[in-house]
Amino acid sequence: MQFPQPNAEESSVYLEETDRVLPTKLNSQTRYAFFKTIARGGKSIIQSCKDLHLGRIICYKELRKELADNDVERQRFVREARVTAMLQHPSTVPVYELGRNARGHLYFTMKLVHGYTLRELIKDEYRDRYDLTQLVDVVLQTAQGLAFAHAHGVVHRDIKPENILVGPFGEVLLLDWGLAKVWDREGVSPDPPETEDLVKSSDVTITHQGKLEGTAAYMSPEQIRREDTIDGRTDIFSLGTVLYEILAGVRPTKGDTIHKVLQSALEDEATKPSEISKYQVPERLEDICMWCIRKDPDRRIQTAAQLVRELQEKWI
Repeated sequence: MQFPQPNAEESSVYLEETDRVLPTKLNSQTRYAFFKTIARGGKSIIQSCKDLHLGRIICYKELRKELADNDVERQRFVREARVTAMLQHPSTVPVYELGRNARGHLYFTMKLVHGYTLRELIKDEYRDRYDLTQLVDVVLQTAQGLAFAHAHGVVHRDIKPENILVGPFGEVLLLDWGLAKVWDREGVSPDPPETEDLVKSSDVTITHQGKLEGTAAYMSPEQIRREDTIDGRTDIFSLGTVLYEILAGVRPTKGDTIHKVLQSALEDEATKPSEISKYQVPERLEDICMWCIRKDPDRRIQTAAQLVRELQEKWI
């Protein structure tokens, strides 16, 4: 999905906007105006709007109407807003406000980001426009964001090209922390109760509610098995799968249904990218990729910080 590109009129700063008198009595229910829908997901709606108090265009996210009163989804939504807000890093989107609208439904506002998702950049029609060094830098910046999150006790659990945004200045943002796993002070991390089984879906590219969270093609074996000991290494597996897709042009798993994809992720050893790619694959980069997607988490690269160091080494 292409994210909205900057509009010169909307992004310019004018004296009329900066010096407008702020009303003596502020009504939070009329703070946002001029809504435009950007995207409709399975659970939420994302809109751009104008913050009349600060005079800027921002992003406004809320649950879909049919889920707005669902306790599980509300819990996930609040967690997403707060996790995103608490992880203040160049690779996360700044969150401005968490609140309720006039109907009492939850929303949160954040920076309106511009650019293209990594999914767009690696499509066949665009792939030749970006050299491997640029694409690996996207993976590197994503790994840096994950290293920060993991150091603060957060596992993303939904790393995929659709959730990696590349901005107009080369910045990389890691989106959608709705499936983030966090732990309490006692080291316990109970997930909200499940409302739908992921394996009932035949769509392998959409994140669903369910016992198997995350997008099937990028899930680690331990995430598929819903192991209680899941940790940051599941994100390393998923990011390694993203790197594999960059190198090989296809994902390492096989199958045209979600059941086959999950079975492949558990059982099939991935073919080396160099054996199937139409592009030249550097040997060292291939080794890093295959290291990330080993099925046994103890045999993978162990931390996102380690992956950052490996990608910063000379691999060409």
